[in-house]
Amino acid sequence: MARKLALRDALNEAMSEEMRRDETVFLMGEEVAEYNGAYKVSKGMLDEFGPKRVIDTPIAELGFAGIGVGAAMNGLRPIVEFMTWNFAVLAFDQIVNNAAKTLSQSAGEFQCPIVFRGPSGSAGQLAQQHSQTFESWMANVPGLKVISCVDPADAKGLLKAAIRDNDPVCMMESEMMYGYEAEVPEGEYLVEIGKAAVRREGTDITLVTFNKMIFPTLEAAELLAKEGISAEVIDLRTIRPLDHKALVDSVKKTNRMVVIDESWPFAGVSAEIAYEIQKYAFDYLDAPVTRVNAADTSLPYAPTLVEAYLPNAAKIVEAAKETLYLNA
Repeated sequence: MARKLALRDALNEAMSEEMRRDETVFLMGEEVAEYNGAYKVSKGMLDEFGPKRVIDTPIAELGFAGIGVGAAMNGLRPIVEFMTWNFAVLAFDQIVNNAAKTLSQSAGEFQCPIVFRGPSGSAGQLAQQHSQTFESWMANVPGLKVISCVDPADAKGLLKAAIRDNDPVCMMESEMMYGYEAEVPEGEYLVEIGKAAVRREGTDITLVTFNKMIFPTLEAAELLAKEGISAEVIDLRTIRPLDHKALVDSVKKTNRMVVIDESWPFAGVSAEIAYEIQKYAFDYLDAPVTRVNAADTSLPYAPTLVEAYLPNAAKIVEAAKETLYLNA
C-alpha cells in the first residue's frame, strides 16, 4: 500500500521511524525543535522524542556540526540539519576535514555515522548567497556520500538508508519542493544508496539529471515525444557513489546523452558524467555528450535573470536536438 505524502512529511517519517528504531539517532539544528523546523520537516518530533533528541542549536554551524561529528565518533547517529547548505559553508571544516576523514585518519578505529541534510540549489529570488548548488562540492571529497533527490518515496528510503550507514552522508533536498506530493509506500521502506532510477524509458537519447531538475527534464521529454523523439530520463538520486552502470547501459541503448545539472558547468556533476561516458562508453556514442547547466555566474535576484540563469525544458529540448544533429 502507498499514500501521498509531501516531501517534508516523507523526510519527517524517515527520521521519526529511525529514531523509534534506534535510540542512538537524534536530530539537531537551527529551529528544528520549538519551531518544528524552518520548513516544518521536523514537525511534531520534539513532542514525541523530547529535547534531548530533538535539539535546537545556536546560529553556529561550525559549532553544532562539530558536536555532531564528535557524537558520531562516540557511538551516536546524529542528523544535522542545515537551514540551507549555503550556511553549511561555515561548517566545511567539520564536514571535510573531520567527518570525511575520521575513518582513514584513525586507521579504521573510528567511524563517523552522521547525516548532514538540508536544501541545496536555487529557491526563487534568494539571490547569490542563498542559491548555490552543493552536490559537486561535497561529492569531490573522498569519504562522503552524497544524496540528491526530491521524490518523496526516494527521500524517505534514502534518508533511512543514510541514517543506518556507517559513513558520513550529505543529503541535498530542495527548498522549493518540500510541499511536492507523491506516492510513498507504507511500512518499512529503504532505497539503496548509489542506484539511479529510470523515470522514463526511451530509445533515441538519454537525459540525465537529479533533484528538482527532474521536472523540466520530464517536460522536455514530453515535448520531444511530440516530435517523434524517444527520450530516456535517468534520475541519479545519488551523486556519490554514482550509478556508473545505469548511465553506460542507457547510452548503449540510445547512443546519445544530455546531462542536466542545476549547478555551474565548471568541474561539476555534469562534467564528471561526460568524462565517464566518453571514457567507458565511447564506442557507443554517436555524438558528443551535451550539458545543460546553470549560467557560469552567481545567481541574480531579478526574476527574468533567474529564468535565464537556470536550465529549463526549452534549453533541454534544444540541447537534445543538437545532440541528435537536428539543428543543422
